Amino acid sequence: MIDPIFLMEIVIALLILSLLAQTLSHYFQVPVIIFLLIEGVIVGPEILNLLNPVLYMDVLSAIVAICVSVIVFDGGLQVDLKQLRGVQESVLKLSTIGVLITFFGITTLTYFFINVPLQIAALFGALVTATGPSVVGPIIRNLHVSHKVGKILELESVLNDAASVILTAVVFECIAAEISRIDAAVFILERLGIGLLIGILSGFALHWLFTTGTSVSKKTARLITLISIFTCYVLSEIMGNESGILALAVFGVITGTLEFPYKETIKEFNCDLVTLMISLIFVLLAAMIKFWYIMDIGIKGILLVILIALLVRPMSVFITMWSSKLRTNEKLFISFMGPRGVVPASIATYFAIKLDEMKVPGGQTIVGLVFLTVIMTVFLTGGMSKRVAQMLEVIPMGILIIGGGKVGRILAERFDKRGENVTVIDISEEECNKCMELGIRTIQGNAADVNTLKKAGIKNTKYAVVTTKKDDTNLLFCQIAKARFGFKGDQLVARVNNMENLNAFWDLGILAMSPTMTTAVVMDSMIGRNHLFSLCEVGGEGNVMEIKVTNPKVVGKAIREINFPEKSLMVMVRRGNESIIAHSSLKLEYNDIVTVIGEQGTKKSVSDILYR
Repeated sequence: MIDPIFLMEIVIALLILSLLAQTLSHYFQVPVIIFLLIEGVIVGPEILNLLNPVLYMDVLSAIVAICVSVIVFDGGLQVDLKQLRGVQESVLKLSTIGVLITFFGITTLTYFFINVPLQIAALFGALVTATGPSVVGPIIRNLHVSHKVGKILELESVLNDAASVILTAVVFECIAAEISRIDAAVFILERLGIGLLIGILSGFALHWLFTTGTSVSKKTARLITLISIFTCYVLSEIMGNESGILALAVFGVITGTLEFPYKETIKEFNCDLVTLMISLIFVLLAAMIKFWYIMDIGIKGILLVILIALLVRPMSVFITMWSSKLRTNEKLFISFMGPRGVVPASIATYFAIKLDEMKVPGGQTIVGLVFLTVIMTVFLTGGMSKRVAQMLEVIPMGILIIGGGKVGRILAERFDKRGENVTVIDISEEECNKCMELGIRTIQGNAADVNTLKKAGIKNTKYAVVTTKKDDTNLLFCQIAKARFGFKGDQLVARVNNMENLNAFWDLGILAMSPTMTTAVVMDSMIGRNHLFSLCEVGGEGNVMEIKVTNPKVVGKAIREINFPEKSLMVMVRRGNESIIAHSSLKLEYNDIVTVIGEQGTKKSVSDILYR
């Protein structure tokens, strides 16, 4: 029996290591998981021998089960199915067909590369089939990639974890009990049915409890949620071994999709818990690594992991998403984001012990391969994800639109087609539903409420556009954005319905326009000067862009020396109060504002050339 004081010393040490990892992560802008892995290896028996989890495996198994339960539930909680219109098909294919393609691909490569029995290769393939929410979630939230790509990766990682656990259990049963193909199919269907049933019932039960009018405080709501998580897992496992992870994933998704009181409180509480539990579990699992496991595998193991990351994962993504509307660079980023997490690392040791008990060789080989895969994929994605995302241009500009009416929806749709991260806030449920039908991320709430703005991600927003029919609402939001969130006037664009209110916006430095005045000016340009007007009208697929010159690489250069995209044209340069027609010998100066006409796809390229 473990001494309680000794156990407390371990917990304190793990918390200190977690704090150190969080500090280093913030300082170096590198995912915290990398530092947790390094710390675990250092304090483990292979280096300092301060922590040896093998000595208390029973306690470790319980800790892992608790941590994985909360982590998987939180992954599902971050997903709102209402916000996934247009990508559900991609997620389902990745979590079913994609899992099978990955499983067979890894199994085949392992069998030929590592020279192990086919059943051991299949067990390893099942273990590392899934991407892990404990790794994917933090990376995605830190990068702020496009909403669609981020949600696909998060939901895939949650569902894949469940699929991997069930698939691993089936393969192990085939090894241990030599079950037939029919029995294996029945096993899978039973676990899927039990997991789905318990998860859905748990989600709707929690929703019912919080919406029946029963008086529940915030503290009680957090405690009820935590109890519900563990109850869901235990019930599902009792009814069918290895179905608990799927039940928790479904439970989390249902809870994240339904609206009820204390939802944000539960999310915040869970986020804090997950931060702690990821720290505990990664340090403990990293401390279990024995170098000779990996050394025995040799260079072939490293080549195998590289092939899994650069061949099997992209093949799975592109085959399952061939009909998707996502751009090629977005599919490439999804292909790159294939880190393995805590689930394969935690259950690999369990199955290795079982194989040893059954006198089946290969258990230590599986542990070595799994840990090598986890370490390499976590370091690869954690260290390179930001650079890859920037190179593939999947970190779009954040744009917040206040008002989901007709103008707001048209703007949102244009920004979305342009590849920007657009979010709409509207107090009307009807208008929100119309925006969501277009696949636009939408938040129902009052834009004057700071909590609603934070929920919409205003802190990561570059521009805010106010399109409501109420000038006082538009002005109030602009004032809040400037005072509370540090927005500058040129980051705010406002619709002013009453021309008499224009000065109130202009006095704050806000880019404001009146539909009435704009209509009159455009119609004036059309009468007698139709050729001039046609120059400005570039159609629904075009853009008239105004960009400030701040890139030192182009300052002082003549326009002819700058390599603009083929389907773009610079027509005007505004320098102070002077407007200059663009000509080839004109040299750009710092803070010049240039007007460029181009197709939709050239917006990003032109901006990157001129603006830094």
